[in-house]
Amino acid sequence: MALHRLTSITVGVPDVEHTAAYYTDFGLTPLGGNAFATADGGEQFKLAHAPQRRLLELGVGAENPDDLDRIERQIRALDLPVERTADKLVTEEPIAGFRAVISVAPRIEQQPVDPTPYNGPGRIDRVNNRAPGILREGRVTPRKLGHVVIGSTDQTATQRFFTEGIGFKISDAVPSMAAFMRCSTDHHNVLVQQAPVNFLHHTSWQVEDIDEIGRGAMAMLEEHPERHVWGLGRHHIGSNFFWYLKDPAGNFSEYYSDIDCIVDDALWTPGTWEGARSLFNWGPPPPPSFLMPEDLAAMMTGAHNAG
Repeated sequence: MALHRLTSITVGVPDVEHTAAYYTDFGLTPLGGNAFATADGGEQFKLAHAPQRRLLELGVGAENPDDLDRIERQIRALDLPVERTADKLVTEEPIAGFRAVISVAPRIEQQPVDPTPYNGPGRIDRVNNRAPGILREGRVTPRKLGHVVIGSTDQTATQRFFTEGIGFKISDAVPSMAAFMRCSTDHHNVLVQQAPVNFLHHTSWQVEDIDEIGRGAMAMLEEHPERHVWGLGRHHIGSNFFWYLKDPAGNFSEYYSDIDCIVDDALWTPGTWEGARSLFNWGPPPPPSFLMPEDLAAMMTGAHNAG
């Protein structure tokens, strides 16, 4: 695939300092200047001031300048502006208004991690030892930025921007509501969902396994139970385990592990999903605030007043 990962995102929030402290607790490594790194992806997250929370910029990695040539032609065919240098292309998504930066970037090289040994019926993979998850100490550190979920007032147009413009592929869809799209071998790197106002729903960060999801979430909640949103559970679309938390600005952040990987496009058949399976396979039901964040009404009022 000519595209191979999300490189980074920039998120606008009203209180940068308070929100930065949250993401430090979450396990991202502060680099200074309100930038943060993951263990395997390097600098992948940045905070900037904005009157209300929103996605400001999303970066995508491409293999070489020829890929940028193709994407430039596709973006111009959508009648959208393009700024181009030798190794970078910048454009703006026309509905939600965030910048998209497609750059020639190195792939994330993740060293293989030994599978977590789990005992099961007739299968003893962990012999004479306690489960490694209960012996781990220290904070959980996300390995990479996995995906971003965006609410758009015109889901079809924003989806077209990603698929026909940048070149994302659709992995699965929820009819008339959302599309799960990928620019890597991960099941999805961007999800666009229909919404009453443009906003950032959540960012998602890879950890090793379900134990790291649980350890990370419990550490985040120990002194701040108000951060809890939804989890522990397992999604049906993408198959990943999840736990969602909320930052001080109202953005959700997800620890995830064990997502579907699509290495050969010919061997994957995109599906359509509705009802509960469009949200989860097992776990507690999602709270209303996950489906419709509590600050959307205020954001809609602000957008209306600005208009």
